[in-house]
Amino acid sequence: MMHWFSDLDWAHPLVLWLLLLPVALVAAYVLRQVFRRQPHLRVSTLQPWAQGGFSLVRILRHVPYALRILALVLIILALARPRIPSTGSSTETQGIDILMALDVSGSMATRDFDGGMSRIDALKMTAAQFIGGRPADRIGLVLFGSESYTLCPLTGDRDALVSLVGGVQIGYVDEDGTAIGEGLATAVARLKDSEAESKVIILLTDGVNNTGNVSPTNATELAVNNGIKVYTIGMSGDWKDPRWSLSIPVEDTFDEALLKEIASETGGAYFKATDNTKFAEIFDEINRLDKSGLEVSSWVRYEDVFPALGLAALLLLLAELVLRLLMRRLP
Repeated sequence: MMHWFSDLDWAHPLVLWLLLLPVALVAAYVLRQVFRRQPHLRVSTLQPWAQGGFSLVRILRHVPYALRILALVLIILALARPRIPSTGSSTETQGIDILMALDVSGSMATRDFDGGMSRIDALKMTAAQFIGGRPADRIGLVLFGSESYTLCPLTGDRDALVSLVGGVQIGYVDEDGTAIGEGLATAVARLKDSEAESKVIILLTDGVNNTGNVSPTNATELAVNNGIKVYTIGMSGDWKDPRWSLSIPVEDTFDEALLKEIASETGGAYFKATDNTKFAEIFDEINRLDKSGLEVSSWVRYEDVFPALGLAALLLLLAELVLRLLMRRLP
């Protein structure tokens, strides 16, 4: 009980000094009962008082005053406005809108990543991990080969995105060509009307721009004009089958100069993925470069206790009134 009382917060703690008033009133009442002159009566025998003790009426005559003092104490406590505090916190996230433009041309079937994994499979595995690590962001998917289309618009549904990425296969679009400019332009079109403070495109390809109706230069200008940052990733694995003793250098199959230019013009960054580990490091680096905003605010909520104290004081005063009326009728 005392622990609960100590946990209370008082809106007007100075009012508690008024508790000295009922203490003074009780002291005055006790002194008055002790020292007041008692009437006396001469009798011939003490037989009626031989049993001693106090009568019920004699005890009850002090109860109304006690009820009044208790009511006064409760009123003073209510005026001090006791409250039960409860603390909490809320987290607000400021997400980033991200469009992943992924190359699904025929060359993505090349098995030059760890253990002979195809480029498309390495991409799907790492992209799924990246999506799972961005809980505050909306992410969309654009696929491109010789043409491009939107596989998924911006969404915060992580499970749906991971499922869609896992199902991507060569042949979703015409695989005979790589339209980097068109893929980038489609991603820009999906992001340009976004109200997010940060808009990002992750463009991944293993080829050179050799088809499409939009040039990479024009698509880059669209991204710049709409305040969209582009991270570019060139894929070219360096895994070699250990069964072959002859080591043949692996040449990049993508246009590194173009990818660097796109990233530089838009304020992004260029990366080169040569194996699964490097691929994962690239997405980790993008995570660090573009973080979602996180704001944690704390608050205190109060539950007022004074209404209950006021009601209890009123009930005590009513009880005092009823008791006084009853005592007047007692013999």
